[in-house]
This record gives sequence, C-alpha cells and structure tokens, in this order.
Amino acid sequence: QVQLVESGGDLVQPGGSLRLSCTASGTIFSINAMGWYRQAPGKQRELVATISNRGSTNYADSVKGRFALSRDNVKNTVYLQMRSLKPEDTAIYYCNAVLFPRYGLGPYQYWGQGTQVTVSS
Repeated sequence: QVQLVESGGDLVQPGGSLRLSCTASGTIFSINAMGWYRQAPGKQRELVATISNRGSTNYADSVKGRFALSRDNVKNTVYLQMRSLKPEDTAIYYCNAVLFPRYGLGPYQYWGQGTQVTVSS
C-alpha cells in the first residue's frame, strides 16, 4: 500500500507565499517522478510542476518564475515553494507520484487527497 500525504495548504493574500509538502510512504521500491497538479472549481486538473528522480523539473507556464519544486529522495518528499501568489492560483493541489511498489512491478501512478490553497484578500 502506498500513501501520499500532503500538507501546507492555507488561505493567503495575493502576493504571499506558501510551501506545500508531500511525503510518499508504504511499500515503495523506487520513485520515478513526483509532483503537483491542481484543480480549480469548474476546471480540469492541470499540471503545476513535476520533478524526476534525477532532479529534472517541469513547470506549467503559469507558474514559471514563481513556484519552485524540490525533492528529498531519502525522505520520499517533495516541496512546492509558491511565491507571488495570485487569485488564479486558488485550487485544490494534488500530489502525484509515479513509482515501483516492488522490483519489476509498475510503474504505477498514485495521488494524494489534495490540499486547498486559497489566494484572496
């Protein structure tokens, strides 16, 4: 069983900052990639940022220069540092991991339950 546990969502004013964390736990042989997606009311889930096991990152154009994704491979944790937040960043943020639960099994995709980020004055 694999679990992704997220934390850090909150209400913040425009221009403010937040840091989201996500830790993968359970039966894990190796993790290929981890990252964050978000879903705003009435919209489809969209990619925010991902990071490979080698540290290569990929960002949505809308967050480039404002968000930074980092990864601690020992702790199976990713951190999304969000700065200069805008009201349009308001969404539920979901952690995502692509991993092998056991040697030769997978890779499979897993999702966290989501954490709410609200940017409003």
